[in-house]
Amino acid sequence: MNDPADSGTGGSARGPVSDWHRLAGTSVLLDGFHALKHALRFGAEVPLAVTADRAATLALAGELAADLRQPLAALLTEVPEPVYASLVPRPHPTAVAALAVRPSREGNLRALARTPRTAPVVVLDQPRNLGNAGAVIRLAAGFGATGVVTTGTLDPWHPTVVRGGAGLHFATAVERLDVGELPPGPLFALDPEGEDIRGVKLPADALLAFGSERSGLSTSVRARADHLVALPMRPQVSSYNLATSVAMTLYHWSATGGAAA
Repeated sequence: MNDPADSGTGGSARGPVSDWHRLAGTSVLLDGFHALKHALRFGAEVPLAVTADRAATLALAGELAADLRQPLAALLTEVPEPVYASLVPRPHPTAVAALAVRPSREGNLRALARTPRTAPVVVLDQPRNLGNAGAVIRLAAGFGATGVVTTGTLDPWHPTVVRGGAGLHFATAVERLDVGELPPGPLFALDPEGEDIRGVKLPADALLAFGSERSGLSTSVRARADHLVALPMRPQVSSYNLATSVAMTLYHWSATGGAAA
């Protein structure tokens, strides 16, 4: 008996679905139109993209990403909606999904270590929340940060993180490193006991370290820090969301001499 997931209208889904299952284990899932759009804009290699409604997806491209309409027309394969839904853990409202080749670790490490840098590296110290990590990567890409590094066990290329980052992992260097592997540069760690960041100029070659949502900075990152800096906060407010803290810090960098790429 044929696998229902491999049968589309007239059997047309068989090839894409077989290719999807062959590639999925070693590829990055791009979940939704915007993730695919951003990945393509920043040079991702995308061997396969599917949609449950090709005409609607191309119309959306015409409205929001006219620069990509022709590449998407050549790339997208339409499959029945149940087939699309079977390929992804959580169907996206745009009914689009794609698989991309993950950038090499070696290439990302070269980008992170290259000096002089023109923009900081964001360091997430033992983050726990996948959605927060994705939001930070999206922010970092928007500000033109050199990269985002995580320490600890969270995989910054987890599908939920990529979904939260809207495909912008391909716009910056994203890797998981041990504290001893952090790239060179002065490390400014965000800490309530630090100097008010409003009086500090953050250099372009800085590492900007943010502690986990629950426990703050680890002992090893605090020991590695060259400077402790604090965001302004009203008394009796305990903390900001991680992505909010990163946004405030990157905005401060950009407003005091930095510039988005």
